[in-house]
Amino acid sequence: MKKTVLVTGASSGLGRAMAIALQVQGHTVYGTSRDVNKIAHSNFRPLEMDVTDEASVNAAIKKVTDTEGHIDVLINNAGNGIAAPLYSVPVELAKRQFETNFFGLLRVSSAVLPGMIERGQGLVINVGSLAGLFGIPYQGLYSASKFAVEGYSESLRMELQNTGVRVSVLNPGDFKTDFTGNREKALFPLNNDKLRNEFMAAVQAMEKDESVGADPTRLAAKVCQIVGESKPKHNYLIGAIGQTIVPTLKAILPGGLFVKLMNDHYGIK
Repeated sequence: MKKTVLVTGASSGLGRAMAIALQVQGHTVYGTSRDVNKIAHSNFRPLEMDVTDEASVNAAIKKVTDTEGHIDVLINNAGNGIAAPLYSVPVELAKRQFETNFFGLLRVSSAVLPGMIERGQGLVINVGSLAGLFGIPYQGLYSASKFAVEGYSESLRMELQNTGVRVSVLNPGDFKTDFTGNREKALFPLNNDKLRNEFMAAVQAMEKDESVGADPTRLAAKVCQIVGESKPKHNYLIGAIGQTIVPTLKAILPGGLFVKLMNDHYGIK
C-alpha cells in the first residue's frame, strides 16, 4: 500500500539510499536536508529542514501535512559523529552531538506523532546504531547519543502501545557513506603521548571499518521491507555478522573480557 514517508537527513548516505528506494517502491517520499539544493534533483520530494531548529521542523512538517494530509512513516535518520576523548571533553561538544542525534530526533517525532495518534496508525523508525548497544572508545559521545535513542524508543513504544503507532529502531553497523569524512575530530587536549596515540589508533580503526562497510542500498532494502510489515520488530541489527554479534558477546562474556576485546580492536593495548 502506498504510504507518505518522511526521511530526515536524506542528502547522502543511509538517508538518501532509504528515500530513493522507498520512492522507487511507489511510496510518496519527502527527504529532508538543511541545504535543499543538495537534494533538488532527487527522485523523492526535497524538503528543507534543520532538525536542530524547532521552527524549521514545524514548518517542514506543516508543508507535508498540508500537501498530503498526513504522514504514515517517519524515519529519523539525521545524525552526525564526533570523535573525542571522554576524559577531557568540553560539555559544549557533547551538547552539539546530542543536539542532532537525540534532540533533533525528539523534535521531529514530537511534531509528527500527535497526527499519527489521532489517526490511530503510523510507524516511526529511529536510526540508532550498533554503537547504541555497546560503547566504543573515543566515539563515546556518539555512543551515548545513540544509547539515548534506544531508551527513548523503548519508552515511547510502551506509551504508544494502545494507539496503533509502532516504533522500531535500526541498529546499523558500518556502512560505506560520507559519515566517515564528515566525522568531527576533537583536538587532543592532554600532554600524554600514550593516550594521544591510542586516540589516533581508535579513529583510524573506525575509519578502516567504515571504508569496507556494506553498501547503503542493503539497509535501504531492509527498510522497504519493514515499512510493508504489519507488525515490525522492535530492533533490527543490520551489518556484518562480526559486528551484529557484538551485543550478544557483551551479554554473555565477563565484562573485563569484553572490554579487552573491544580495546584490542581499536588499538588500545
